[in-house]
Amino acid sequence: MNKLLITFLVSVLSNVLISAALNTQASAETIHSERSLYRNILVEEKRGLRCLKFNVKSAKTQQSCMLADDPQRLVFNYTKMLFASLLVNPNPERILIVGLGGGTMSNSLHQIFPDATITNVEIDPAVIKVARSYFGFFENEKVTSVVQDGRIFVKRAVLKQQKYDWIILDAFNGDYIPEHLMTQEFLQETKALLSDNGVLAANTFSISDLYDVESATYKSVFGDFFNVRNKKNSNRIILTSEKPLPQDSVIAERAKALTTILRPFNVNITEISRYMKSTAIQQDWPKDTRLLTDQYSPANLLNLK
Repeated sequence: MNKLLITFLVSVLSNVLISAALNTQASAETIHSERSLYRNILVEEKRGLRCLKFNVKSAKTQQSCMLADDPQRLVFNYTKMLFASLLVNPNPERILIVGLGGGTMSNSLHQIFPDATITNVEIDPAVIKVARSYFGFFENEKVTSVVQDGRIFVKRAVLKQQKYDWIILDAFNGDYIPEHLMTQEFLQETKALLSDNGVLAANTFSISDLYDVESATYKSVFGDFFNVRNKKNSNRIILTSEKPLPQDSVIAERAKALTTILRPFNVNITEISRYMKSTAIQQDWPKDTRLLTDQYSPANLLNLK
């Protein structure tokens, strides 16, 4: 049996075990719990899978998970799909992550790009503390964390004329994305932080009641973007750039170059590249969809139902 086949079989078996552990996480052991200023925080573990949760009532509210014996190996499909960003900009030097979770994305990116500066913005200092204590989140002269609301950080960064090559929006409050991090005004502020080669990736959901308004709002600010999604989960990544979206041939070439680099993190970048659909080709929301603004928020929309 050749080495490539063995690696593939090990990967498949590992993913099956991860899926089984996630599906039975409701009976996991709670190894830490606290009430912070913003939310309930729990850390649960079962079969070596350790997960961070912000909601005690649901078994499907994991914010971050890692394998205790293999912390480098990414667990969630959405974190893997975030790496589609590297097919748009393969060499980010300045990275901004809004929403820390367990810090697994930050850790992975530091391993891949040790010379890049990574700034993690998290509103809740208790989350940062838990990420350090239970998920191996590390900081050094290149990797820093800032305790601040993401909107405030972005506003101040714009005033300082800071620029980032990769911005990841991954803030959740336990129910959904905070409403002030979804509006047209916020996205316009965030767009101003992108470098000439900058790419923005936002983690959201493909089955949300807000799908249409989210999509319309992003397009109003950034123009056409990539929808990155698959049938394995309900997440989708909205992926956009300051430059025109790359052609299929460029994406395929970059995926080939990244395959070996990303394999240790359980990321099949070639497969992920097939999930990328440009809204220039396929727009699946009504053209007259209302935009999200600071005056017309997701909370208002949900309250109408």
